Amino acid sequence: MNSSKRFEIFSRLKAANPNPTTELVYRTPFELLVAVVLSAQATDRSVNIATKILFQKANTPEKIFSLGEIELKKYIKSIGLYKTKAKNILATCNLLIQNHNSSVPQTREELEKLPGVGHKTANVILNTAFGKPTIAVDTHIFRISNRTGLATGKNVSEVELKLLKFVPKQFHQDAHHWLILHGRYVCKARKPECTKCIIENMCDFKEKKI
Repeated sequence: MNSSKRFEIFSRLKAANPNPTTELVYRTPFELLVAVVLSAQATDRSVNIATKILFQKANTPEKIFSLGEIELKKYIKSIGLYKTKAKNILATCNLLIQNHNSSVPQTREELEKLPGVGHKTANVILNTAFGKPTIAVDTHIFRISNRTGLATGKNVSEVELKLLKFVPKQFHQDAHHWLILHGRYVCKARKPECTKCIIENMCDFKEKKI
């Protein structure tokens, strides 16, 4: 795929959704951090249901840490891997209190030191909470990038590097959100809805099917 096609793809995505954002519900960087940690192998909808109740009770590192593991599990038990996530969230809260004045750090290095926070999660926080032009590659974005020809790669790291290189700079800030929403609702894994796709004629998938 050439640069003019990539520019046109993101121009169309922007025109259709000028201000894309995460579907996770949050009010502070800390709430977003907790929500993103919980969202691993879970849907945003299930996370929002759990955090709506949790954040009414506790929405700061101190308040969640004071809940303790048994109590925190009660709020998130509907989410997959909740036992491990509870431990990670409590450990993260403790580190934020001890090392960061209860604030979410704004560097990748410090974010990735937090339990339960990997490279993708750090990218989401940096982009969504702090406006950094990162591109977090999840299963949706990995699929779309390869399927469309936007940025092909054998693993998420390779796709991320190519997206950062090939996506026009003016679209970096919102590229993650446009792609994930497109993958979630249009370019689905099993049955992509090509007839509803605003970039269908720019995509390599149709050519591959032929």
